[in-house]
Amino acid sequence: MRNWLKWRLLTVSVGLPLAACTVGPDYKRPAMPVPAEFKELQGWTQARPRDHEIAGDWWQIFDDPYLNALERQVDVANQSIAQAEAQFRQAQSLVQGAKSAYFPVVSGSLSANRFRAASGQNVAVSGVRSLFNGVISFAWEPDIWGKVRRQVEADEASAQASAASLQAVRLLMQATLAQNYFQLRALDEQARRLNDTVDTYARTLTITRNRYAAGVAARADVIQAETQLESARAQAIDVGVLRAQLEHAIAVLMGKTPAELTIPEAALTAKIPAIPVSLPSQLLERRPDIAEAERLAAAANARIGVAKAAYFPSLNLAATNGYQASTFSSLLSNAARYWALGPAALALPLFDGGARGATLGETIHSYDASVAVYRQTVLLGFQEVEDQLSSLRLLEQEIKVQEKAVAAARKAVELTTNQYRAGTVSYLEVMTAQTVALDNEITAVDLQSQRLTAAVLLVKALGGGWSTARLPSRDEAGGETEWSQFLPVPVN
Repeated sequence: MRNWLKWRLLTVSVGLPLAACTVGPDYKRPAMPVPAEFKELQGWTQARPRDHEIAGDWWQIFDDPYLNALERQVDVANQSIAQAEAQFRQAQSLVQGAKSAYFPVVSGSLSANRFRAASGQNVAVSGVRSLFNGVISFAWEPDIWGKVRRQVEADEASAQASAASLQAVRLLMQATLAQNYFQLRALDEQARRLNDTVDTYARTLTITRNRYAAGVAARADVIQAETQLESARAQAIDVGVLRAQLEHAIAVLMGKTPAELTIPEAALTAKIPAIPVSLPSQLLERRPDIAEAERLAAAANARIGVAKAAYFPSLNLAATNGYQASTFSSLLSNAARYWALGPAALALPLFDGGARGATLGETIHSYDASVAVYRQTVLLGFQEVEDQLSSLRLLEQEIKVQEKAVAAARKAVELTTNQYRAGTVSYLEVMTAQTVALDNEITAVDLQSQRLTAAVLLVKALGGGWSTARLPSRDEAGGETEWSQFLPVPVN
């Protein structure tokens, strides 16, 4: 380890005067026009105080203990998150691999050769000979033009992008679970209302049968009542099918098999919280997908420098220290030592058929594409926030209107049923009123579910309480280098 430290200090001391310049453009974040306010924020109930940020455990704002318990398990066992974490560690290893190019390569070799000189030649020792060699070689290419530094810069930015991608995956899994959960609770509410409707239809069927037995109702009324009852029962079963699928999806998001999770039925009691909406300019620092796209643009910019460095000469330094003996035992104790400094080679490629120019052009176009991706990601981020703000505002208005429709439909059922009992209307009118009432009940629940989903998507669109301050710095992007990485044999 002490010798390794000496080599490292020697490398740094020699490399500093040589590594005086870095070719390629220095990175600047791509310019992006940002509005002063969100268009759809007008009418939105803003959280107070305004500068209050969404907490990292953002789902707690819905005040649902069961949802909280489910969400806590996502980060622990979700396989998509585990994959993203492994990809981040992979990106860190790439940074460590790029940094290794700062240092020389030291290799050792042992060789044995047994030979006989050709007959008729004048040699110092005739006959069969043995020759043993032990050699330590040193090779190093100083980073004069910053090729290694630009590659390290690119890999560090890529690792930061991978960290942002990990957070984007985590936020997506959390938001997907919350959406599935609220949809499941909405189905529980629909099932409850359908079961109440089934009970109502059953009572209506009993009344119709009694009226038919008394001769004041037609047989067709009984058939229609039976049809309506069984249709409602079928709807309730269909809700159960959809609920089971959502339950299975939630289990997979938690890293479980569907057989391992059973969610008990419960009422849909969640309310829409007051969600703090940041300024559009702050959105660039809050969304992990925007941070990922920006870091990928930085990585693409650094690779332009790597490509430009190929136009400049490369300096290769080498040194050899070896021992030679006629017997293996002498190689270990009393061998002849030899050494060499060099070759020191300065290489400048003169013609390569346009390969370097094509590579440079590819990196420039790749950077242009990454800038377009970054700007498009920002635009989509603004769109998602505006979409969910408008959805929450308009759905709130629609729910108020729908509540009036539900109340009116219930009153119509009551009046029509009384009229049917009095014999002033036909059963068809009762069926129509009941069907309209049920449809309005289901619509009301569905609107409530849509608004909860929009609230979840708004939190996701705002970044879920994350910020770029949580990204690893360039020094942290490569992770911790283990001492075992410098050993000549792999150690777990």
